[in-house]
Amino acid sequence: MTKNEWGQLKQELKKTVGSNNFTTWIAPLEFDDVAGEVASFSVPTSFFGNYVAQTFGDQILYHLRAIDPSIRRVNFAVPTSASNDPQAPQTPKAQRAKSPATDPAPEAAGDARIPTAPLDPRFKFDTFVVGKPNELAHAAAKRVAEGGPVTFNPLFLYGGVGLGKTHLMHAIAWELQEQQPGLNVVYLSAEQFMYRFVQALRERKMMDFKEMFRSVDVLMVDDVQFIAGKDSTQEEFFHTFNALVDQRKQIIISADCAPGEIENLEERIRSRLQCGLVVDLHPTNYELRLGILQSKVEYYRGQYPDLMLADGVLEFLAHRITKNVRVLEGALTRLFAFASLVGQEITLELTQDCLADVLRASERQVTIEEIQRQVSEHYNIRLSDLVGPKRLRVYARPRQMAMFLCKQMTSRSLPEIGRRFGGRDHTTVMHGVRRIEELSRKDVQIAEDIELLRRTLEE
Repeated sequence: MTKNEWGQLKQELKKTVGSNNFTTWIAPLEFDDVAGEVASFSVPTSFFGNYVAQTFGDQILYHLRAIDPSIRRVNFAVPTSASNDPQAPQTPKAQRAKSPATDPAPEAAGDARIPTAPLDPRFKFDTFVVGKPNELAHAAAKRVAEGGPVTFNPLFLYGGVGLGKTHLMHAIAWELQEQQPGLNVVYLSAEQFMYRFVQALRERKMMDFKEMFRSVDVLMVDDVQFIAGKDSTQEEFFHTFNALVDQRKQIIISADCAPGEIENLEERIRSRLQCGLVVDLHPTNYELRLGILQSKVEYYRGQYPDLMLADGVLEFLAHRITKNVRVLEGALTRLFAFASLVGQEITLELTQDCLADVLRASERQVTIEEIQRQVSEHYNIRLSDLVGPKRLRVYARPRQMAMFLCKQMTSRSLPEIGRRFGGRDHTTVMHGVRRIEELSRKDVQIAEDIELLRRTLEE
């Protein structure tokens, strides 16, 4: 059997075991060779090999024999060269795990570690671009990665898609494993936690499950909002959380929103998650996005040394693609690849042609609610007063400013804007818009406020 055949076979296994199991357990397997009747694979840890052999060994052997009927056994081994790998097991030599089809009693779990989800080697602290929106989260993550006494537990990181939560989680895991190789660091998604819990229930191995998760030194759970509404999983997560906190073991959690905003999450879990340090990764600003692009360009120059990048391209991308850093980085990757294929300089015109679909999808759609909230914060008044009936100038002028920005930055009609401002009619909105237009021509402060609010809302 060749490595190409193994690549095709993996796609068949993906259909059988499901995408999550495939990503966690099958994708990391590396085919070595077939010697006699034995097909050999490299695995990250001996525990990983034992688990795959016990859980998926029969399926792998079945698919292998469809290609090569002479194969009778499957071996999973940690390569001896992996001793310098931060994810390698802390054992003196490679250990082998055999398929249950040929050896129903795999090795005793002398290495009782939970196999961590694969860590991305790109996601380390030295590749994380720090700016004002994420500096607190970065500082907290660095403190935890030092591995000293637990000062805040858990560390809870939250924010929208593509803001760096997973990058920081991976960076912490890499740093801890490099600094303290013997530390039992477990990183996994909440979905993987639930899957292992359900599997332990089905196989009546709950004691093994509890012992494994309560023996870790650092537990890292990504996207914890996934367990919300799943009562049994929440129950076990709660007890695991408490046991580790009682042992003063570090817990690091991430989610897409703050603990208090996760729907269907048990109150006792919400309370526990809020007892540590809760850090928000804010949406990126222009300066941070530009810094990320400049960092990626340095990386790509090594791959495409002959490509020329025109002035203004990075600034254009940082201004236009604002919502998701992953989309921003993906756009730059596509741009460099395209320019190298056609052999052209990366100009603004080439950028607009190559990334037309990305730029259309990333167009900033400002809402009336966002404008109202931003204007309220800018003038330090309550949102209820901004849209309420009070006619004092301290409220009327910000209200007119918000109406003006709604007219300029959204496609909403005047009657609809009026309805969002306490049911006012369209003539009131027209008056407010005209008043701000007049003042902006003779009042420098009003003009500056318009520009500042517009820039803030477009970021």
